[in-house]
Amino acid sequence: MKRFAFKMYLKPGCEKEYAKRHAAIWPELKQMIKEAGVSNYSIFWDKETNTLFAYQECSKDTNSQDTSDVDPITQKWWDMMADIMEVNPDNSPVTIPIEELFHMD
Repeated sequence: MKRFAFKMYLKPGCEKEYAKRHAAIWPELKQMIKEAGVSNYSIFWDKETNTLFAYQECSKDTNSQDTSDVDPITQKWWDMMADIMEVNPDNSPVTIPIEELFHMD
């Protein structure tokens, strides 16, 4: 199992809307993420910097932020989230991988 951590940026004042949208994540998107081998997925919010910190475990060579072969459901989710996050030209979230320096089981 590969661990993957990354950060993203939330636009100021959008934390409640971000939480609301994720509380109602589409079942088909959640299923696709699981089928891609992603589990134990959490997103945390640092209110001092408006930075989102995410962690997931991946059983395959990909992760939820892989933009190499985006399906229509993921693209639709990105399009919906683009107004409240920092995004790339394709509306994928600006994602900065975080290097793991320590792990303890």
